[in-house]
Amino acid sequence: MMTAPETRSVVVEREIHQPVAKIWKALTQSHLISEWLMNNDFKAEIGHKFKLRGEWGGVLDCEVLAIEPERSLSYAWDHDNPDPLYALKSVVTYTLTPTATGTHLRVEQTGFRPEQKQAYGGAHAGWKAFLQKLEEVAGKDA
Repeated sequence: MMTAPETRSVVVEREIHQPVAKIWKALTQSHLISEWLMNNDFKAEIGHKFKLRGEWGGVLDCEVLAIEPERSLSYAWDHDNPDPLYALKSVVTYTLTPTATGTHLRVEQTGFRPEQKQAYGGAHAGWKAFLQKLEEVAGKDA
């Protein structure tokens, strides 16, 4: 019997001193996503297929899987790459929890195979940088 290879998830959590509504807006409005993550044609509609275009020239094929307004957002995140160490089919889930001082944001990206150590490490560092930018974008958007 064949079993699927075990995969790992990157989880990055951050406390942001902004209300949930502002964080949600930064997660779901295309022009704001462009400011903190990548250029995109995102729409907050289940089943919407969109592309994220990285500054490095890479394109990620994505599809909105689940939306709970101001609570959680999930989308498929597929990165085709001829090098299997960088090809990735994953799911990114954002979970927002209101706190006394703002919002607790948890990002989980699933699907990293054991041999994808560099991609896994890159995603971990990348999400930390992205969330720093997201916090700035949410903070300046009045």
